[in-house]
Amino acid sequence: MNIIAWLVLGAIAGYLAGFLVRGDEGLGVIGHIVLGIVGALVGGFLAGLLFNTNPISGPLDLGSIVTATIGAILVVVVVNAVTGRSRTGRGAI
Repeated sequence: MNIIAWLVLGAIAGYLAGFLVRGDEGLGVIGHIVLGIVGALVGGFLAGLLFNTNPISGPLDLGSIVTATIGAILVVVVVNAVTGRSRTGRGAI
């Protein structure tokens, strides 16, 4: 059941990453949600490696949201770098 919660959290994180990373409007909302799901899983995996915990089996709290959002931002930035999209829009990142 925790994997399903992380998938939902990843969808929310991908939607947030769409607002935080500008210049990649070509992905659309669905693209950001899919990348957010991947980013949440990547962020959870990296947090598990860095902090020696299992974040996927833990509760969904503010730390989980931040972890998933950071993972989603990383995945969106990497996808933009690989596909050659530039971040020319205005925004924080």
